[in-house]
Amino acid sequence: MAEIIQRDGAWAFDGTTVRITPGLHRSVPLFRQTYGEIAVPLEAIAGVVFEPERKRGRLRMRLREGADPLLHATGGRLPDPADPYRLTVDIDRSGVAEYVAEEIRRALLLDQIPKDATKAYLLPGPPVPVSVRSSDGTVSFDGTQVRIDWSDTSDRVKRATGPRIVDVGDLVQVEWLPNSGYEDGFLRFVTRETVYAKLSPEKDPYALDLWGSARRDLLTALVATAVTARLPHPSTRTGVDYAERPRLAASVPPPSDHHDVLLRRLRELGELHRDGVLTDEEFALTKAAVLRGF
Repeated sequence: MAEIIQRDGAWAFDGTTVRITPGLHRSVPLFRQTYGEIAVPLEAIAGVVFEPERKRGRLRMRLREGADPLLHATGGRLPDPADPYRLTVDIDRSGVAEYVAEEIRRALLLDQIPKDATKAYLLPGPPVPVSVRSSDGTVSFDGTQVRIDWSDTSDRVKRATGPRIVDVGDLVQVEWLPNSGYEDGFLRFVTRETVYAKLSPEKDPYALDLWGSARRDLLTALVATAVTARLPHPSTRTGVDYAERPRLAASVPPPSDHHDVLLRRLRELGELHRDGVLTDEEFALTKAAVLRGF
């Protein structure tokens, strides 16, 4: 057993699995504490390195592309402190960190673990049900359906449409961008009907606009990951090179369906306008955005 325990967390390697446990100190980001312990199978690892610095060092683990739904859902956009595959190491424990990294590298070599992309997720992602309250509303996922309940501060168009419930089978992709504290983020659920729409996250009834607490909004990555883990693996996409990491899956509405989808979206907007929910200006802007998307 190769193990290192730090204030930032702990890594333990038993020859087949690296068990990563977040620390309980207040300096450990809320996202890592909430995500909890991660068991990384050896076959999911592409490499491990220890980076020594003057006062502290870092253990970093690199996973094979396609192995982890968290990395696929977040697209490498998690802030460094929230990255569960990064461990801050005190300088007096550098020798232990080097030993842990070397033990993992030796096992990768002995087991001849490939470094190419995987054909299936090797980590399960967070358990369900999972629910997160963000600045724009509450998003929940029970394993089969996504539900969005808007907050009182959400855009009036979103509040007028009411809660959104989407079946996993209707989803094409999940898009996530963190709220950096300087720029807004979003969590968007791309469906077969909205795959070509270009509404802003503020107006999009299938997207959460993340503009509040960056610390709390980061938790929406939990839902993004849980949903991503239950969508078809990227390697199953046809007609594209997996290494290019295409933005959209192949299962989008065929061109013959675009007209019907467009008419349905315009009818919904028209009803909101007639009911007085949308002002003339809001109706014109939203209609123009929908038409541009199609």
